[in-house]
Amino acid sequence: MPQSDGTRPYRKRKRARQEAETRRRITEAVVELHRTVGPSKTTVTDVAGLAGVSRMTVYNHFPTDADLIEACSTHWSARNPAPPPSSWAGVAGGPRRLAAALTELYPWYRASEDMMARVLRDAPIVGPLGELMDARWRPYLEEVVRSLADAWPVDPVEAWTLEVALRIAVDFHTWQVLAGSGMDDQQAAELAVRMATAAVG
Repeated sequence: MPQSDGTRPYRKRKRARQEAETRRRITEAVVELHRTVGPSKTTVTDVAGLAGVSRMTVYNHFPTDADLIEACSTHWSARNPAPPPSSWAGVAGGPRRLAAALTELYPWYRASEDMMARVLRDAPIVGPLGELMDARWRPYLEEVVRSLADAWPVDPVEAWTLEVALRIAVDFHTWQVLAGSGMDDQQAAELAVRMATAAVG
């Protein structure tokens, strides 16, 4: 007897759900490994073992390292969005706007430190990761710096110094140094604002 018309679509839907679940497990395994050991030390074997699938299954879903890195970035970023510059764009005055930005950015760095530290460490040596950071993270920082500089009226001679000071203030490694000295995020933000202000007189 022929199969009913509804059987084949049901099987297709079930298979699609299973494939989506497998893809999710692989993606979450990559995120966990990038967060704990870093992209440069993450292997397909490790990903497959953590996800509970075969290496071939990983390759079927993510044929290249770039595919794995893209999936990791998209998944992690959706759950850990960086503070948008629009949230402090309305704050008047350069020092006040920088303080507002760092009050959001530094706690985000703290919450994201495990992933950010390893990704920034490995970006220069993992080609696809470096390309992704050039396409996403660095443009984000450029937008942050522009949004801050707009609130800080300086003459053309001071503009370069201001830009450098702002780049230092919003850099992840600056936060690491300040936090590593024992400061909380508010104290670190206040010091960074004072240093930036002093840099442009």
